[in-house]
Amino acid sequence: MAMKIDPSVCVNCGTCEPDCPVGAISENNGHREIDAGKCVSCGTCASECPASAISEA
Repeated sequence: MAMKIDPSVCVNCGTCEPDCPVGAISENNGHREIDAGKCVSCGTCASECPASAISEA
């Protein structure tokens, strides 16, 4: 199961994007998105997110 970003909580700091070891996070129209096809659910992004906006889908 892939991770997901809650856009109502995300502060768009971008911390998660470079921390993703498989490059599953990208910016799209000013918001971060996780590509479920690339995500390996390692949880690195969630542990680094200062806003706690990322969780398992």
